[in-house]
Amino acid sequence: MEQLHALAQACGLAREWRNVEGRQQVVSDAALAAVLAALGHDVAGERQIARALADVDAERTRLPAMLVADAGGLIDLPFTPIRAEATGEDAVTRPLVLDGHRLIAPQAPGYYDLALDGRAVRLAVAPAKCPLPARNKGRPWAVAVQIPALRGAQAAPFGGFGELADAARVLGAAGADALAINPVHALFPGHGVGYSPYSPSSRLFLNGALADPVLAGLPPLPEANGPALIDWAAALPARLAQLRAVFAGLSPEMRAKATATDDAMLRRHALFDALDCHFRAASGAHGWRDWPAAFHDPAGEAARRFAAEHPDEVAFHLFVQWLARQGLATAQAAARQAGMGIGLIGDLAVGVDPSGSDVWSLRHAMLDGLTIGAPPDPLGPLGQNWSITGFSPHGLRASGYEPWIAMIRAGLASGGGLRIDHAFGLARLWVIPEGGATGDGAYLSYPFEDLIRLATLEAHRAGAFIIAEDLGTAPHGFTHAVTDRQMLGMRVLWFERAADHGFIGAQDYEALSVAMSGTHDTVTVAGWWKGRDLDWAEELGRLPEGMTRAEAEAIRDWDRGLLWSTLDHTAPRPAPDDPAPVVDAAIGHIAATPSALALVSLEDLLGLEEQPNLPGTITEHPNWRRRLAAPTDALLGDARVQHRCVMLGRSAL
Repeated sequence: MEQLHALAQACGLAREWRNVEGRQQVVSDAALAAVLAALGHDVAGERQIARALADVDAERTRLPAMLVADAGGLIDLPFTPIRAEATGEDAVTRPLVLDGHRLIAPQAPGYYDLALDGRAVRLAVAPAKCPLPARNKGRPWAVAVQIPALRGAQAAPFGGFGELADAARVLGAAGADALAINPVHALFPGHGVGYSPYSPSSRLFLNGALADPVLAGLPPLPEANGPALIDWAAALPARLAQLRAVFAGLSPEMRAKATATDDAMLRRHALFDALDCHFRAASGAHGWRDWPAAFHDPAGEAARRFAAEHPDEVAFHLFVQWLARQGLATAQAAARQAGMGIGLIGDLAVGVDPSGSDVWSLRHAMLDGLTIGAPPDPLGPLGQNWSITGFSPHGLRASGYEPWIAMIRAGLASGGGLRIDHAFGLARLWVIPEGGATGDGAYLSYPFEDLIRLATLEAHRAGAFIIAEDLGTAPHGFTHAVTDRQMLGMRVLWFERAADHGFIGAQDYEALSVAMSGTHDTVTVAGWWKGRDLDWAEELGRLPEGMTRAEAEAIRDWDRGLLWSTLDHTAPRPAPDDPAPVVDAAIGHIAATPSALALVSLEDLLGLEEQPNLPGTITEHPNWRRRLAAPTDALLGDARVQHRCVMLGRSAL
């Protein structure tokens, strides 16, 4: 099997890897063969493997569709050119210095059209560092919000961009510099089942259900009270019907304005949404893989004919995207007008639904027959299959990274910063053959240096910072590389422990990081102190094997002592049913760190006990369904909440 192993190595598949305990693991030959086959390589026999290996080796000798380099850096070329010229975005053509088969990149960051002895190639030149969060009033602080959880003055079954704009005004007036929002990627229109913001249909476009006609100068949606927990199955179809009514009432001039576009990808996405609505209503189909085969090709005759026969339906989905863009831009403007130095911080999901718009539109650049997850380890013996997919390394290179650049730009368009979920995926992803067990996967490497350079370049162009979510075991070299690029790591209170398992002091947080009270996937401070997460673990049978609730309570009580000894050395430790002083102290702890950004969740700012999402559950816990009790301005009227904002503001001085 030496040739199989050689092919795996050439394709970036790791045959060996180390788990969270540092123990070396070996991927079986059968698993390697299955992943290689999904990547498009014939591995049926030695002859086929040899041919596949020769094809991969030959690819390395070709000039890629895009070269990516640092400003003034050396670029290795697959041949030795005689002359090199670069035309920048200013339309000026300049000769470049050659050093044998190497080229010296321009000093100015940006994109260039490169001519090498008449051969054309794109060149991306990255600056050395990403921007850092603006320090208009000293060290900035931010609040993380789940947009659907927000309430406004008008009754609605879930929050949208209108409620986000209201929250931005209120929190900006309270001194916050930014709002970190959950992903606003496009979901399947009107589909009330797949509503997780981390399993989108497209990362290039927006979730139209969050659109608010008022923000575009149109009449409001009808008021509608919803239950305490969001009923997505009823709310999303109803919202789609309401948006159709708004579209039907547009004047011809407004309709023309809202649907005019020369963006081919946007038109293709609108066509996807039109087809999805059509086939879902007709047969319950979920995405393009359930459609008739003739519609699997977005440029095929069947898709073109549908677009020609249903122009109003395609126009409606163009309108929804326009409405969503207007709403998100208005929320960002409201944040800045309220005094926020940063505004919105977007969130980029690690992948997309294999049946969604991105995979349908960008088949050439996406993984096919592989999903993304995490390998089995002692903490999760079964591993994780997130049932999403992403770009393929080969597809990225072959496309000149255009879809990836477009995705990053879409994320950065929402505001002054972008969090990249599971940023380890820039270096490697655990890929699993569809239908296989999680343990049948392998780590697939990605063009890490190119991707972080491109992210740095796009952040530079947008004047925004990058948060690289780095929770877990980092791939070799990852931490140094992203830190060198001035991307911010995440330092979450619960995971910042010393060798003796105590919590580290505020002064020990790295400056090049975001200090956080928690994430959407972790228990809130009040919930942890009261043991609400233990209630859920007991109810769902998720306590560690062999551990009783009493034993879990004893461990938690010890940990309460460890946390309180770090948060406050003077006051007596509060009782488990008195979390408010602990929430105050935890926010003060985050505020006291030297991190570039202090970030608390709105749940922690309000002292709530329940978390938005419980990882590893789907229906057992009300993930992404919780709502706040009142509009943001009413909630921030509480004196204790105001005091917490003051604490965070003082840290910036």
